[in-house]
Amino acid sequence: MDLKLYFDALSEQDLPSDLPEDSLFKFIYANEHELPDTDGLDIAIIAVDDVRGNSLLKEGGAQQIRQKLYQLKKGNSACNIADLGNLRSGMNLEETHKRLSVALAILIAENILPIIIGGGHDMDLGQYMAYENEEKLISILNVDSRLDLGDSEGTEPTDSHIHKLFVHEPNYLFSYNQLAYQSYLVNPNALKVLEQLNFQAIRLGEVRDSIQKVEPIIREADMLTFDVSAIQSQYCPGGSKSEVFGLTGEEACQISWYAGMNDKLSSAGFYEYNPEKDDANKSSAMTIAVMIWYFIEGYKNRKNEKGFQTNDFLKYVVALDADPEKISFYKSRLSEKWWMEVPNTAAKGLYDRNHIIPCDFADYELAAQGEIPERWITTFSKMT
Repeated sequence: MDLKLYFDALSEQDLPSDLPEDSLFKFIYANEHELPDTDGLDIAIIAVDDVRGNSLLKEGGAQQIRQKLYQLKKGNSACNIADLGNLRSGMNLEETHKRLSVALAILIAENILPIIIGGGHDMDLGQYMAYENEEKLISILNVDSRLDLGDSEGTEPTDSHIHKLFVHEPNYLFSYNQLAYQSYLVNPNALKVLEQLNFQAIRLGEVRDSIQKVEPIIREADMLTFDVSAIQSQYCPGGSKSEVFGLTGEEACQISWYAGMNDKLSSAGFYEYNPEKDDANKSSAMTIAVMIWYFIEGYKNRKNEKGFQTNDFLKYVVALDADPEKISFYKSRLSEKWWMEVPNTAAKGLYDRNHIIPCDFADYELAAQGEIPERWITTFSKMT
């Protein structure tokens, strides 16, 4: 499939003018006249301007984010980045989702990480469908102040996209984790649905208490979908549903950094920016641009650990008095991060890759005290 079929070249309005030689734009391959060659690419930026999934959104969001992003400096280390241009919208919203999924699938198959900017949060349906032919189960990390599980007739796609992810066929979703939800914006029944599915939602307050504790959850994800309305309106007034409370700009950048560093993560989307709600200085566009900058810097700092049976890892086996009789932990010599092994006693095939999951030192300490970590129990329940 030819990527040229899916993208329009950048216009003069998409790009800032008179950029200094050390700006990020000077170090990327941009589709100004023709689509860049994807050979050797690490990251591909894709702009989406289809906002039909959310009546609150206006077009032009990706353009504003680009204007801010490309004015930033390139950072310390290098990777090959291309801006493929603007995804051509379909005749209807579903067709745009399909076009996005095909383009992303091509890139992911070539080991190129796509970053999607613009559009409504429903665009993560296209992001998710890109994994359909990967022949593996995937884990989703969603950052959102709300839980978009609406399924009633007339519900806007941006408010029902998570429900559609859960019921999509074929089903290749292993894990769904949501960060920074706000209790007064979420129906308690929706949280019960997650619990029944052995999925997890982390309140904003828990994220704020210790953002380092949610790092293993971020490290589990294959794809990141980020609703910028989860950020405080002080930092991001242009989120389609931004509130006074939410993540700070710094916390949003920290999550983006962790996500970029995740060797397993293969796509990221930043959605729900409304340029008409932004202030005169385009503070929201700048916040999102800096988040993407930190994501790219995190990607540059990936450790590319070779495997749990190599010398990149130390193995610790903790004996227990109950079932299971033991839990094996792995600590990276390169990053000093922790993983633990969960036995798969029931299923084969797709579930094999989920035997070893991210954890932290606290999980190891808990096991050493004779207790089974909650993370182990949840993962074991999913597989059985």
